[in-house]
Amino acid sequence: MFTLAHLDTPPPESLKSQLLQMVVDYLGDISPVSLTPSNPLYQLYQYVVGFEVHRYLDSMDGAQAGKPELIMALDADDPATLLGFALYLPYMDDPEACALVYLAVQAEHRRQGIGRAMVASMVTRYPHAEVACVAGKVPYFEALGFLPLAARGPQVVMNTRSQASHGVVAVQDLEPIFQSKEVRQIYNYLVQQNGRKAMSEAEKQRDRLLDQLAQQALHLVERDSLAKRLH
Repeated sequence: MFTLAHLDTPPPESLKSQLLQMVVDYLGDISPVSLTPSNPLYQLYQYVVGFEVHRYLDSMDGAQAGKPELIMALDADDPATLLGFALYLPYMDDPEACALVYLAVQAEHRRQGIGRAMVASMVTRYPHAEVACVAGKVPYFEALGFLPLAARGPQVVMNTRSQASHGVVAVQDLEPIFQSKEVRQIYNYLVQQNGRKAMSEAEKQRDRLLDQLAQQALHLVERDSLAKRLH
């Protein structure tokens, strides 16, 4: 069993560390890049996405509009144990709208309704909810009441309503992270470990994957649009 906790301030340090570990462990599940651990760039993206989530959590400690909010699923018998989390951004100028940024559940606790319960709790607070996911995860979110609206790069943008909110969300800018000294150091380390040829091939593999995901997203949205017109 589990309980849900809603936070609009940073989580306690012990839960925060568990959350960040989940981001690292389930990068392939939650990142739009969807790399596998066999790709040498996987470690680089673990750092980048982990740092992004870390910054989101830190930015909860403030009074600014649109700051992140968090739903945590905790073990009912041991509330110090994190089973899953949903990190989302309220729209700054639309009190009914939010955008789900990351959703994850511990592997051994999946298929127990935890993800569904966290998303339902979020939608109760913000009924005009948006999520972007790869095409393979569209059926999961359709079952939670989301509709495919458009393709955005490798992801399908979905919403609980038939149109997106016109509001604004305070998303993290990943470009400074990719340009940071830490990322350059990690990349240089990976080059030393794997060689330049392997890293070049890893980047090509990533780009091919993103192109493939973008095609899948586009085809899904076009197919959904055609089905609606036929009905």
